[in-house]
Amino acid sequence: MRRTALLATGLTLATLAATTGCGVFDQPADIQVYSARHYDVEDAFAEFEEETGKSVEFIFDDDAVLLERIKAEGEDSPADVYMTVDAGNLWNAAEQGVVTPIESSTLDEAVPEGYRDPGNSWFGLAMRARTVLYNPDAVDPGEFDAADTYRGLTDAKWSGRLCMRDSSEAYTQSLVASLIDLYGREDALALVEGWLANDVDIMSNDILLIEAIDAGTCDVAIVNHYYVARELEEKPDLDVELYWASQEGAGTHANISGAGVVESSDNKADAQELIEWLATTGQDDFIGGNHEYPVNPEVEPDDLVASFGEFTPMQLDAQAYGELNAEAVDLLAEAGYE
Repeated sequence: MRRTALLATGLTLATLAATTGCGVFDQPADIQVYSARHYDVEDAFAEFEEETGKSVEFIFDDDAVLLERIKAEGEDSPADVYMTVDAGNLWNAAEQGVVTPIESSTLDEAVPEGYRDPGNSWFGLAMRARTVLYNPDAVDPGEFDAADTYRGLTDAKWSGRLCMRDSSEAYTQSLVASLIDLYGREDALALVEGWLANDVDIMSNDILLIEAIDAGTCDVAIVNHYYVARELEEKPDLDVELYWASQEGAGTHANISGAGVVESSDNKADAQELIEWLATTGQDDFIGGNHEYPVNPEVEPDDLVASFGEFTPMQLDAQAYGELNAEAVDLLAEAGYE
């Protein structure tokens, strides 16, 4: 196994523009958001403020950090909305009682059952697919196993041709959790070991993976679709193509970003209104800057994402992603996947 390293920078407790009316709780606001999703959400919040006249303040940090912060703050927490980027994290927040059930016919209609908590403690707002990216100069898409694409990458023909994301990333962990749920631990471990046997090059972010495919350093990678869309928006001549994994089988691995009303919030009505707006009127604003798929079936994806074509997603099981996360981390370590 090879590993490509990158010094990463993060946005933590970021102060965002006075022109949007959004900040980091420096002045009282109507709605306070703790968000692990930091892709252009300030534009959506600003639009909500303009349409409703209700102010939004927010901070960014990692999912687990924000979850622990809300728990530590207890009843004194200023947070009204918890927003995160992984279904397992949403399930975990509900399991720990950080987000609370709400009754909303608007959300019931806007968010399909598969993308919301059965107890209505959280709701998906955007969907992302983690699928195969390839260099069309080096790969004939007919080479992929259409029934079981992720397992197909264990075939020896892909030796020295694979790039993948590191094990510390939630995207990798949720993908492996879904494979454990789908196949069982023993078969999922064999699958990951099969990737490693093909001398996979481990990289620290999806942008590096895309650049490696374009440069011919790797022929195939597993990436989130929206990273590809963002790169193509800036560099339309990239020599990369998406392949929708396992379309003749279980479907392409999917995950969501979503939100819930914080249990300790003293402004649950406005918090609920913001989530409802993001799932309906604000769907385009919420997903557009990051090229995600809308969860609301009445909203179309943007033109660039639509150009990738339609696909069938794998059934999303937030409970499995949450409950099996620790096992996925353990499996990756056992396999030697860094």
